[in-house]
Amino acid sequence: MDAYDGGSNARRQPGAPSEPGDAPEPQRPEGADGAERTQVPGEPAPPSPPRAQSPAPDREPADVPPAAPDRYAEPTDTRPSAPAAIRQAAALAPAEAAAAPAPYGAPHPPTGVAALSLRYQIGVALALAVAAVAVCVHIGMVFLHVAPQNTVSKQHGRAVDDWVYPEFEQNWKLFAPNPLQLNIAVQVRARISSADGGSRTTGWYDLSAQDGRAIDGNLLPSHTQQNELRRSWDLFVATHDADNRPVGLRGALSETYLRRIVVLRLQRDDATARGDVLVSVQVRSRTTNVPPPKWSEEKVSVQPVYRELPWWAVTADDTEGSAR
Repeated sequence: MDAYDGGSNARRQPGAPSEPGDAPEPQRPEGADGAERTQVPGEPAPPSPPRAQSPAPDREPADVPPAAPDRYAEPTDTRPSAPAAIRQAAALAPAEAAAAPAPYGAPHPPTGVAALSLRYQIGVALALAVAAVAVCVHIGMVFLHVAPQNTVSKQHGRAVDDWVYPEFEQNWKLFAPNPLQLNIAVQVRARISSADGGSRTTGWYDLSAQDGRAIDGNLLPSHTQQNELRRSWDLFVATHDADNRPVGLRGALSETYLRRIVVLRLQRDDATARGDVLVSVQVRSRTTNVPPPKWSEEKVSVQPVYRELPWWAVTADDTEGSAR
């Protein structure tokens, strides 16, 4: 067969156009000397020459679209440039600081009294100590007052009474089976010597009614208005018998106490004019039963009961000028 025959098995010159149905001719890689090298079947393909790296512009990595990895390319430095790294660190610093927990055992800032300076801490400690001592003393005094009589209350009974009366008095009248249902009014009248040598007797002054008018409508009535006159009369009744004779050592004391209270009240009410002299006073009580409620069938007397004391001479110690 002729070498230039156009059959299917005829050899073609390089660069000649291929005919339909022919397989593509394998590419011959060039060797190191520039000559073409025929690839043997089964031999791995030689690596392609590395491509030149173009410098990337100075911008953040997020702005650069990701490129397909090339396994034959040499590794390059993927770290961001200095300005981009600074911006990333500044953006992540607050989030990392908020998310990072406090180290174990780290000291916490002091609170409460510990946050004060040493001088104020000493002041607070002294104030708390004084308050604690006062509370303990008060509880002890009240306990000795309401407890049965014992060695301590016998020895220090006067100090206990001075502490309890009249501010912290304790009694069981509210819880008694039959509480007090009486209205007791303390009244007084006086004999006065006038400047011209004559004498006269005043009418009855209702001192309890005066205290009631002072308390009525007063949001903060004084302890004197509420209890001074009432407690003095209760003390007198407890230390005297039905004939007004003193019983025990406190009888004379209760009489003097009540007399001084009524004398001072008369002087403040201007019972005596200028030049008049208060000679003696007489005290009485007016007791009436509290009316029962309308729904009750209880019947009580509404007639007042009086208890008059003898006339007491007024001394210089009973006047307002000598009162302390």
